[in-house]
Amino acid sequence: MGTVQGAAVVVTGAGGGIGAALARRFAAEGARVVVNDIDPGRAKAVAEEIGGTAVAGDASAVVEEARDALGGTVDVYCANAGLGSGGDAFADEDVWAAAWDVNVMAHVRAVRTLLPGWLERGEGRFVSTVSAAGLLTMIGAAPYSVTKHGAYAFAEWLSLTYRHRGVKVHAICPQGVRTDMLTAAGSAGDLVLAPTAIEPEDVADALLAGIAEERFLVLPHPEVAEYYRARAADPERWLGNMNHIQRKWEENGR
Repeated sequence: MGTVQGAAVVVTGAGGGIGAALARRFAAEGARVVVNDIDPGRAKAVAEEIGGTAVAGDASAVVEEARDALGGTVDVYCANAGLGSGGDAFADEDVWAAAWDVNVMAHVRAVRTLLPGWLERGEGRFVSTVSAAGLLTMIGAAPYSVTKHGAYAFAEWLSLTYRHRGVKVHAICPQGVRTDMLTAAGSAGDLVLAPTAIEPEDVADALLAGIAEERFLVLPHPEVAEYYRARAADPERWLGNMNHIQRKWEENGR
């Protein structure tokens, strides 16, 4: 059974939303927490609130400084920072590149740094805040959907490759969560996500339950499991249903 009491924990994108909720929950469970955010003020505010350490900056380059702040060891790394990039296939190249860099490559870079130590110790825990979009998709957000599929695929690969060597991996896949990212999703978010949106604290609760049970897939919205099964069992029907939502969105003026 997993426990985080006394663990050295890093949470990226923790200046608000899901990241802040994760940082607060880990601290409440007795962990030592590094709060990372690209906004120094937000990182400092959350860190001071929970008795943690703020390490501001790009999530792709935070591991070394965060590890130093924790005394040289990271037990749990939460790759939570993400971009909710909207747009279609014609979105600008820089939008696609930024989404890929933050939503996927930041995870890869963190693992490159942490994995050798974890394998040597025979333990380590990597948490990826993916989104249900990584299992399903999201209308009106091609860069987000595609890169979240990538984030899920990387977490899955990491788990199946290293679980026998003590590396635990968790992929959190919520639908709507009441954060700034949901607000930024606009009318698509209002149509698809807002009706069943939950609080960031609910996501933190789901993760801690997943850690206690050593479950890879963490679903704060349990119904996502049914959608995922339906997608796999009958792709044509699932695509038709999603296209119906797409057309409804278009008819409402997006």
